[in-house]
Amino acid sequence: MARELARILGLPHTELDSIIHQAGWTSLPEEEFRRQVSVLAAEQRWVLDGNYPDQVQPIIWARADTVVWLDMPRRVVMRRVITRTLHRVLGRVELWNGNREHWRQLLSWDKDENVVAWAWQMQGAQRDRYTAAMADPANGPLRFIRLRSPAAVRRFLRSVGSSLGGDQL
Repeated sequence: MARELARILGLPHTELDSIIHQAGWTSLPEEEFRRQVSVLAAEQRWVLDGNYPDQVQPIIWARADTVVWLDMPRRVVMRRVITRTLHRVLGRVELWNGNREHWRQLLSWDKDENVVAWAWQMQGAQRDRYTAAMADPANGPLRFIRLRSPAAVRRFLRSVGSSLGGDQL
């Protein structure tokens, strides 16, 4: 969704996973991660995607004007995460910095190793975190867009595209 939004808006898009996950699934040191995200967020306009609330969310949200929250039902999230992960494992798809997902990751119940386990275990916490963030007066300058279904995502992307009319948002 973020990649398509960036394409529609004509903006650079960066997946935060591509920054933090170095070769061999080694995490970039937190200070360097924060530094690189700070450089991206200092640009005039951008689309960033990812969930790193403790490491870089304050940096990003201080410069953002809009937060798009994909709050899909668990059945949709799990179907998509499982399908995408199986495709990546079976197809030996390179993600970032030479990394590929492996069966051993998929068979682990550790949410730090297995994106499927992460999605299952973290959905409730993510929902609580974003709900609280929307209600927090400190986030008053941010516009939150909560999309709860694939149809809502399609409508949102169409509305962004049609609202441009030659100009960018």
